[in-house]
Amino acid sequence: MNKTVKIIIALIVCLAVGYSASLVTRPSVESWYPTLIKPIFNPPNWIFMPVWTLLYILMAVAAGLVWDKINTQSEKVKKALLFFLIQLILNAIWSYLFFGLKNPMLALVEIILLWLMIYETYLKFTKINKISAYLLIPYLAWVAFAAILNASIWWLNK
Repeated sequence: MNKTVKIIIALIVCLAVGYSASLVTRPSVESWYPTLIKPIFNPPNWIFMPVWTLLYILMAVAAGLVWDKINTQSEKVKKALLFFLIQLILNAIWSYLFFGLKNPMLALVEIILLWLMIYETYLKFTKINKISAYLLIPYLAWVAFAAILNASIWWLNK
């Protein structure tokens, strides 16, 4: 399997996770989320879909580039991709906790774990393919911002 196919498979997986999270998110964005008190730095709702789409694309390219090294660095790649999959699952769980269960406090605890797992994935990717690691930096930054936003929403609405 060549590098392009690996990136395409990773893209399908990442976008599928994003789509599944949106199924939980969308109804609450229209009903529950507007009722919350939000901080002044809360972005407009329309910004989230394009940002997340771009982040899922970057994540997929990063994972595909790491996966492409499976023949030369098998154990490192397997471990790195395991961390990648764990953080991807945590990514989806956050939407369920925040928007599905409408529980910003539990989502805050989870997003901290998510950020730590992304960071660990970044460290593992760095040892395999530096470009892959760099592609995760916007994701790390956005999830850090999302954690601050999540914490602010929890604080303002507790």
